[in-house]
Amino acid sequence: MSAARRRDRRVYLSAHPVLFALLAAARRRPAVRLGGTVLVHGSEAYRQVLTRVPLDRSAAGTTGGAGRQLSGGGVLFDQDGGGHRDSRRAVADGLGAAGVERLRPVWREVLGRRLAPLAAGRTVDLVPVARELAGATVCALLGTDADPSAVACAAADAAAAAVRDHLPGPRRPGTARAAAQAAARLTSLLGPAGDGRDGEDGENGDCGEGGGGEDGAGLRAMLAVAAVSTTVAALPRAAAWCADAGWWDPAADDRLRPALVSELLRVTAPSPLLPRVAAAGAEADGCPVRAGDRLLLVARHAALAHSREPDPYRPAPPAVAQLVFGAGPHACPGARLARAQLDDTLAALAPYRPSVVRAWADRAAALPGWRSLTVRADTDRADTDRAPLEDR
Repeated sequence: MSAARRRDRRVYLSAHPVLFALLAAARRRPAVRLGGTVLVHGSEAYRQVLTRVPLDRSAAGTTGGAGRQLSGGGVLFDQDGGGHRDSRRAVADGLGAAGVERLRPVWREVLGRRLAPLAAGRTVDLVPVARELAGATVCALLGTDADPSAVACAAADAAAAAVRDHLPGPRRPGTARAAAQAAARLTSLLGPAGDGRDGEDGENGDCGEGGGGEDGAGLRAMLAVAAVSTTVAALPRAAAWCADAGWWDPAADDRLRPALVSELLRVTAPSPLLPRVAAAGAEADGCPVRAGDRLLLVARHAALAHSREPDPYRPAPPAVAQLVFGAGPHACPGARLARAQLDDTLAALAPYRPSVVRAWADRAAALPGWRSLTVRADTDRADTDRAPLEDR
């Protein structure tokens, strides 16, 4: 096992060791039933469930159920049919190609400012960097004047509380109340839909436009939770893997970096487990699925994160790598944003060729990640004369 993989395993073993062991033990079969739960590991079985199996998107214990708890109503993550399509259209501009390019200067400014101490030989903790980057991006996406750090912290708290309330097994007393309170704090901080600032081009920057009231507020809150939790989980883990595996040369190469980004997102699988509930009978790679069955879709296994090392020179097929973002109508609308942010993060770090000097896993976060990941530039190999990120 590589040093990069050994370090990355710590985020799973620290946060959910029993669940991680159970999933690892069951991954020999593409899909396997354990009582009323079907564990889905295989790439094709995973794709079949997301594209062919009717899903109850509002059931308790699912991502949609957590989203409904955030909003008290329908949001992007728990809708079906026309409502689901309408919500996806509402966020398409903000998360599409043009929207990502509008947002890019926001996180590039954070990266340039927060990584500058590396040039002076000082250390930088990448987790607070990722948190500010995520918060600033969310605020720009939603058109709110809220403090980015406060938004990031509130979104992380809401995500962690919702996950604790939806994990399999017995729940601790008060988890539902704690989740509701965290969601209320985040929603209040973001403000109502339609109150965002106008963009520089005169267009409203609010991604929730067209969805006022509770539904609009819920969509804003869910976007904040999804963006913050995945970004704070993904960026430091990807940087650590890049440092441990010695991938700074392809990270500095504009031609190879997109493949490296795809590979690092595949092996880190920021959302490694997707809980779902079947709405009708179906089949997953030969395993019968009954209406009401709990489905645990293991994205990291479907994307071969557990068995195939990242390699920017020989990357996994796009159809496999894309599975960390879902499939078909259930594909994550933020995939383009995630790739762009990691691409710019690696480009900003590459001149310093940093190594990890200290890492502490986060035991309480919604997604497996680092509570602190401190890096220092390799002063013998750092290329601090490269053009600033915003000039490239």
